Formats: sequence, C-alpha cells, structure tokens
Amino acid sequence: MKLLGARILLGVSGSIAAYKAVGLLRTLVQEGAEVSVAMTESAARFVTPLTFEVLSRHPVATRLFGAGQDMVHLTLPEQADVIVIAPATANQLAKYAIGLADDLLSTMTLTATCPLILAPAMDGGMWDHPAVQGNVRVLRQRGVTVLEPEEGPLASGKIGRGRLTEEGVIVAAIQAALRPQRDCVGQRVLISAGPTQEAIDPVRFISNRSSGKMGYALAEAARARGAEVVLVTGPTSLPVPSGVEPVQVCTAEEMTKAMLSRLSWSTVVIMAAAVADFRPKRPSLKKIKKGGTAGQHLELEPTDDILTMLAHQRSTQLIVGFAAETEAVAEQAAEKLQRKGLDLIVGNNVAEPGSGFGSDTSAAVLIDREGRTTPIPVISKRALADKIMDAVKALRVKGKSS
Repeated sequence: MKLLGARILLGVSGSIAAYKAVGLLRTLVQEGAEVSVAMTESAARFVTPLTFEVLSRHPVATRLFGAGQDMVHLTLPEQADVIVIAPATANQLAKYAIGLADDLLSTMTLTATCPLILAPAMDGGMWDHPAVQGNVRVLRQRGVTVLEPEEGPLASGKIGRGRLTEEGVIVAAIQAALRPQRDCVGQRVLISAGPTQEAIDPVRFISNRSSGKMGYALAEAARARGAEVVLVTGPTSLPVPSGVEPVQVCTAEEMTKAMLSRLSWSTVVIMAAAVADFRPKRPSLKKIKKGGTAGQHLELEPTDDILTMLAHQRSTQLIVGFAAETEAVAEQAAEKLQRKGLDLIVGNNVAEPGSGFGSDTSAAVLIDREGRTTPIPVISKRALADKIMDAVKALRVKGKSS
C-alpha cells in the first residue's frame, strides 16, 4: 500500500466537485492512510459529513467550535503528516493567500506546519482570473503545492479549465510530500524549458507548441530535492517554482548563450526546452504587409544544436536530453542519445492522448547511456520529473562507483 501509516487531513470546501473527495477518501484509506476529514459549512451542503465519517471511521470536523470539537483547528493539523484540500475553491485560495482565518479550514492552514496540498476546482473561467492567478503565485512562492485543475466540461455547462485534477495526480502529490528526498543537496542543476521564438518581422515569429510545463516540473523537483537550480526559460505563462533562479530568453541564440555560459557552474544539465530547429535567415525590420507577400519566400537557416554543444563542451557534467516524437519513440530516442553523446534521454510520443504539448500529464521512455530502458505510463509531469531525477541519481551513483 502506497500510503501505509500516513496521517492525512483531508479538507473539503464548497464546490460541486466535493463529491469527488468521497472517491479520493476511499482511495487514501485503501492505500493504508489514516484519514481525518474537515469540511466547510458550504461543502456539507453538497455532501453530508456522515458520508465521510463512515468511510474514514472518524468524526468529521465542520466548525471551529462545537460539541466535542473544541480546539480541533489545532489538534488535527498537529496530528497530520500532510494536509490536502480537495476541492479548494477560489474563495479558499484567497483566504490562504492573505492569511484570513474565518472558518475551520483557513484557520487550520495557519496553524499547520506539515506540507499543504491544494487541488483547486472552480467554474466560469475563474481559474484564469488575474486575482486567482495572483493568489496561486503567492501560495506557490510560500512553498504550498497548488495542483493545476483540468480542462473540460464544467458544472455550468461551459468548457474551460477548472475541473478537479485526477485522483492519481493528487495521490502522487501526497506521496511526494510525505517522502521528500534530499538526494540532490550539493548538486547544481541547469535546466532549459519552453519554446523559443524566432522573428520573421517585429510582429510575427516561428515557434512551436511547447508550454514549458515539463521543464518547470523538473526545476521544482530538483529544488525540492535540495539542488541549486537555474531555469533558462523561453516565453511561457508559468510561475517560476519557489527557490529557482530564472533566466528569461526568447530566441535559440539567447538560449545557447545562457546555457553555455552556465555550463561550467553546473553538475547536471537537463535540456527540456523545445528549441526551434530553424529561424528566418533575414528577418524583416518592418512588418511585412499582407498585400506585398505575393510570391514572397521565407528563407530559413538552422539554429545551433544546443544539446550537442553542451555534450561536447562539458567536463564532468551529466547531460540529459529529450526526444519529442510521433512514432518509433524508443528507437529514435536511443539513436539521438548515441548521436549526441548523452547520459540519459527522455522520449515521449507527443501525438499520444494525455502526453502532448501543453498537457499536465505525459508518458515517456527513459534510456540511459548503458542502454537501460524504462517505460513510464501516463503520469503527471511532476511525477515524471521525479522519475527523471531518480534516473539522474542512479547515474551519478554509478559514475562514482565506476
């Protein structure tokens, strides 16, 4: 059982997704966890506390003060190894961000010293509102794990981002919080992320569909394990993980300079960015008018192969690359690892559902320099980041013993 002996405090706030917390509770108990439940009064209007009481075999806390529940806002967090609030509404996120303690859950977050995981759920485009995104940034900078909601049909009938993330993603986050690893202390990890943009003219550019999520997840995972992390990132809308030093770039040339200039500082290099393979040879200094494009050709030239340059110029650094493919993933990834002289490569099929650019999940195959192949099923990118860091650790240990 994945969570045997873990003491988990499950908080449920007032969202229609509260019914999904019932399934989450059942899974946590089946995995061996001891789970206590606290609910807001609004949550109790969606699902009765009795349901959670029966499944958890513990009384459910719903109020700051009440018969048999005095000081529960202190005792429950003190007894917990991790607090998970699922679903967490936009209102609850705002309370946690500013330190407002006007109900049981928000008071618990102020008294808790254990890890806090928030799984947001909301409707009507609320997740994208600047106020909500601002609160999320504050919480993440404070070290709170705020999971990404999923996109799909919402309770209102609209399609948007706001659905409670999959149960497996929440469980993986709990596992990571319960068993933090500090196996990267003393390591200096240089990571690239996101796309590059190559100018055609002042308003147009060549780019790709990379969201940067994998690189950012790797930066978060490496930092959580105790490493110093520099994240060289192309244009994305993602918040920089707490404790990570960002280096903002736009073009492949800028990324080349940023990575090479920091190579000697690093002990591990992970090239997760999707760098443009070509750029316009002669970008226009003025906007190209639509009426004047008849017969016009865009001449391209190749960009630098940053990964090969890093591998050739390294001293003792461990180099990790990525291979985004649409077919024969393992074969093409293995060939790229040998051709570029890498220590580890992560191949993934970007055409596979749940594994493409912009998704929160990914399936992959890890291939190391000794030919060991490890297939990874579809999991969250944060969980995949930990798998990659595990493989990096194994290579470091192997290198020391050989």
